[in-house]
This record gives sequence, C-alpha cells and structure tokens, in this order.
Amino acid sequence: MTVVIAADQPGALEQAAAAVEQGTVIGVPTDTVYGLVCLCSDAAAIDRLFAVKARPSQKALPVLLGDAEQAYAVVRPAGGGRVQGSVQTQGSVQIQGNVQTQGDVQAQTLIERYWPGPLTLVLRARKHLPRALTAGGDTVGVRLPAHPFLRALARRVGPLASSSANRSGQPPCATAAAVLDQLDGRIPLLIDAGPAAFAQSSTVLDLSGSRPRLLREGPIGPEALAAAGIDAGARSEK
Repeated sequence: MTVVIAADQPGALEQAAAAVEQGTVIGVPTDTVYGLVCLCSDAAAIDRLFAVKARPSQKALPVLLGDAEQAYAVVRPAGGGRVQGSVQTQGSVQIQGNVQTQGDVQAQTLIERYWPGPLTLVLRARKHLPRALTAGGDTVGVRLPAHPFLRALARRVGPLASSSANRSGQPPCATAAAVLDQLDGRIPLLIDAGPAAFAQSSTVLDLSGSRPRLLREGPIGPEALAAAGIDAGARSEK
C-alpha cells in the first residue's frame, strides 16, 4: 500500500529525499501533472520507474531540475560550456559555451522566458547518463518546474529522472487521488500537494537539431513559442 504524505507536513521533504537517495521511485506533485521520480544517475532506479508504469523502454525519460545550474549535470552545451542561472531571476539563466549553436541560443531565450514553468527542452545529453534515461539516444529533455516542493527535492538530492504518475497508456493524473487509482501499492510513497496547477503535461520542444521541433503540445503552445522568436511549426513526431 502506498503511503501518502502532505507536502506541507513536517519532515515530508526529508522523507522524500531519503527514499530517492535509497534508489526508490516515488510520486510527487509538479506544476503540470503528478510525476514519478528517481535519481537520474541511478540506472537501477530508472529501470524500476519503467516497471512501475509499464513504460516501453524505447521511450526516454525527461529530467526535472532544482535550479538551472543542475542542467550542467545532464546537458552538453556546444564548446563544453555551462548552464548558469537562478530560479529567482529568470533573466539570469544562461547557457554558456565556447561556441554556441543556434539551439543553445534558442534554449537560452526560452529559459529566460518560460523557466520555471511547463516547458521541457530537448538538448544534447552528456555521455555519462544511464542508457535507459535517454533510450540509447544522444539527447535529453530537461525542465525546471514551477513547484517549490519538487525543486527543493531536486536541489537536495540532484536532478530527477521523471515520468507522469500513471500507467503507460492511461491519462496523466492531476491529483494524488488519481495517482492512487492507478498506482496504489506500486510505489511506496506519494507526496500530496493538492491539484496540479496546469493539469496538463508540459510542452516538449526539441532544440537538438537544425530547427526546433514541437514534440508535444502543452500549456506553452506554438503561438507562445513564436512570441519568443521560435518557429516550431506544427507538432511533429521525433
């Protein structure tokens, strides 16, 4: 049976952090929908996450960050540069490298405008990441969520591999109760912070290629991307 703890309960963050550090997959609130998370560096935990939701192994997992600096652990900017910034001031977030590609510049523009928020950016992945995380590919999706509990958790334990907290093929969950309907007993711990703000999965934009590709429409649509100078066209399959 899954233990449910309110996010504002004393010790909730510490208990969640301890579970994740022990290699456990837990359920957490995000600003989009409820998610399953584990350490993105823990290959065994990532395998457990796939098993919990019966997710096909050929589907990569996105990474949730506690702050923009954590992107450096998973993203490989051109020229070996760093991702720098602060969740306090969106305009200070920068991707810096010796030679910036168009994708790096576009990512920096979107980070400044939409992070923290419901936008996942697919960028070049660092080579040391577990193969299951990237499904054997050379890219990784990263997002800085606008949820204080989740960011605090990631700041404490490190970047988090994630997926929506539902059985594969079933609707994503906007409440803890909906998560229990699908996954009760399949995860040991679920943090409840009330209904998710957007109740919709994040927008996923691939900036790893020669031009932006909208892989999943979400709260930030093509018009909003265009306002930031990004022409992603219609949704396309990767």
